[in-house]
Amino acid sequence: MSCTTMLVGKETSFDGSTIIARNEDVPSAEILTPKKIIVVEPEEQPRHYRSVISHVQIDLPEQPLRYTCHPNGDPKDGIWGAAGVNSANVAMTATETITSNPRVYGADPLVVLQKAEKGKPEVPGGIGEEDIVTLTLPYIRSAREGVQRLGSLLETYGTYENNGIAFADADEIWWLETIGGHHWIARRLPDDSYAVIANQFSLDDFDLEDALGAQQDHMCSRDLREFIAASHLDLSRNGTFNARLAFGSHTDSDHVYNTPRVWFGQRYLNPNTWNWDGPEADFGPEADDLPWCWSAERKITIEDIYYILSSHYQGTDFDPYSATAARKGIYRCIGVNRNNFLSIAQLRPGLPRTIRAVEWNAMGSNVYNALFPLYSNVSSLPAYVSSWTPKISTETLYGQERILAALADPIHNETEELFSRMRDSLAAQTMKLLHAHDTSARPTRAGNEAVNRQIVDLVHKANDELLEKVLIRSSLHMKNGFLRQDD
Repeated sequence: MSCTTMLVGKETSFDGSTIIARNEDVPSAEILTPKKIIVVEPEEQPRHYRSVISHVQIDLPEQPLRYTCHPNGDPKDGIWGAAGVNSANVAMTATETITSNPRVYGADPLVVLQKAEKGKPEVPGGIGEEDIVTLTLPYIRSAREGVQRLGSLLETYGTYENNGIAFADADEIWWLETIGGHHWIARRLPDDSYAVIANQFSLDDFDLEDALGAQQDHMCSRDLREFIAASHLDLSRNGTFNARLAFGSHTDSDHVYNTPRVWFGQRYLNPNTWNWDGPEADFGPEADDLPWCWSAERKITIEDIYYILSSHYQGTDFDPYSATAARKGIYRCIGVNRNNFLSIAQLRPGLPRTIRAVEWNAMGSNVYNALFPLYSNVSSLPAYVSSWTPKISTETLYGQERILAALADPIHNETEELFSRMRDSLAAQTMKLLHAHDTSARPTRAGNEAVNRQIVDLVHKANDELLEKVLIRSSLHMKNGFLRQDD
């Protein structure tokens, strides 16, 4: 699925947290794919797993950890756990669909399900986005362990698609990208850096010596050096191995769909570092050499992350709500109609383990929703966020925010300030609740659940009130309107 990911190291975040975030986007044909946020207790975790898409079957370890995730409401296509935090305060988000090239696919083909036919038995495929959270998150106690477990699964079972996956604990963030059917690399995000990743193989300079040795900041599949040499994948000429050149893509499609999103995020966080605009720009929206990570000009907040992941090229010539006809829609926005959910995992150092992890959430198109926090260390979540119905309903977060977006988008300029006011008000109220609980004498899991209920009640009330306001304004723009005041 198309998505956008952000990683923020602990020395560049506003409070020393490690933060990983991702939009999940869905195809246009599946734009109504309801999501929910749930807690999976150890006894609810399967001990034998079978993928719906690839039919791969895997025995899972005993004694899984409790964890949160964002699965599809309807499990007909599998779980699609998407993002979450486990009871060891380790977070992951999976997956960012990424690109590769025919040289890689030829050397290490994707492991695709081969259906039974003409007397031949079925051959299962590998693992994919449907499976990765369920197979990994309940069994890891650090971000590094997440890379190691997923890397082992990829080498053993393979994958049928190219993906990027983020792991975080309170000390480290790791980013893993798959290569072909069985290979992978991973790099630790420098503590003073951030990364914006948008559906494209992103890792650039990569230290194979470290990855195959001490593994201080790099890891990879065991035979990656031999794989690169045998397949003639190294395209670097300066003696530094560039993984993006070897394993990634450089297509016209990247220039309109992927790189502009990275450009906008880096432009926002480093406005004075480079010239971003016009014919003399150091980096333009179609640049192939935007770095995987950078150090921001200032510390990064949760609001910054939401702004970037809900953005539509505000302040540029490419904003679909204000661009001229010639430039309207030429680049794919980050905040797009097909956003399905947004999850930001924040692991806060120096706080008791009971309250260390907070997940910030929103659903539907991020141009028309609001972000709110939930404590991760809980046994259950309120029905407004954890349930789904086959029919779209205002009694679920997903349903209500989908309706709001569809009503507001045609009259964006008249509804933008309604959403802005609601976001600011909700943020202030929910942050006040977090602060009070964080500084209480002995925060407990039961206390976390009580605060979560208060926050979800505030969100539901705010969305109810906003829906009424947006509905009134939208109704006044109906084509059958007539300007006359009836008695």
